[in-house]
Amino acid sequence: MTTPDELASVRYIVDDVAAAVHFYTTHLGFTLHTHPAPAFADVVRGPLRLLLSGPASSGARATPDDATSPGRNRIHLLVDDLDTEIGQLRAAGLSFRSDVITGPGGRQILLSDPAGNLIELFEPAPR
Repeated sequence: MTTPDELASVRYIVDDVAAAVHFYTTHLGFTLHTHPAPAFADVVRGPLRLLLSGPASSGARATPDDATSPGRNRIHLLVDDLDTEIGQLRAAGLSFRSDVITGPGGRQILLSDPAGNLIELFEPAPR
């Protein structure tokens, strides 16, 4: 098991590791951790380590053939001001996969990375 100071890791299978690194570090506030190009890189934001596995990586090769398209799972990133984030990302040429949804816990919107993996941007409701 992990200790409290370890990062939680999520693996995303991507078509182009360099494009994924650029997307996450430029638009979503991640920092590059390691990049043994071109097969793999990992980026970090807070306690999340996002493993970006390209076609040549062992993580991608282990994926069954019937599970090669992105799933409905997604990483969940907290933001302070959802409208500002949306405006900045749209100004950078990114498009979203959903409209803003408002619920009892807050507001959210979905976008996807260059490989189609989903990212949820979430602004908690005021307490």
